Amino acid sequence: MSFIGTGLINRHIEDYLAATGWEFDQITVYDRDAGYANRFAAGLHGRGGTVRVTDSAERAVRDSDLLVFATTAPDPHVTDPRWLAHHPTVLNVSLRDLSPEIILASTNVLDDVEHCLKAGTSPHLAEQRTGNRDFVDGVLADVLHGRLRPDTGRPLVFSPFGLGVLDLAVGRFIHREATAQGRLTGMDGFFPE
Repeated sequence: MSFIGTGLINRHIEDYLAATGWEFDQITVYDRDAGYANRFAAGLHGRGGTVRVTDSAERAVRDSDLLVFATTAPDPHVTDPRWLAHHPTVLNVSLRDLSPEIILASTNVLDDVEHCLKAGTSPHLAEQRTGNRDFVDGVLADVLHGRLRPDTGRPLVFSPFGLGVLDLAVGRFIHREATAQGRLTGMDGFFPE
């Protein structure tokens, strides 16, 4: 597993993965700011597996089967499809790290096509380059309902923009924890229906 970007979003993603029982043999951490990367990695010790900080985005990408991009990059900085020759699963949370070439060489699952294909996201740049949306293989609902079986011979890129699936996962986690701790408060009449 690699975390590319070590801010608040990847911290919460890591907390969620740990709380839901995910375990990794190795966790690689990369951030352009080595201080951020080292602080993030220090918080991972004791979670199991080896934690390693790298100063290379390429190494972080090549070393892991599961990649989580949560950066503030305004433009693609991961541009070589060969970095993903091992066909990892990529959570494209920040949406602007991957070049159109990588998007076009991958299986692409989006949570909301219309929202994801705008605002200069990596999938939007791929659409602009090709003039079509043929590279979009499906949406999350297609995977969940078995209508899409991702091609294991290509990287799998999930771009969550629009539906808020991460918000739903975090909300479920908070609801479960509040219920378990007896801290859940009902709000009768919140929904007028």
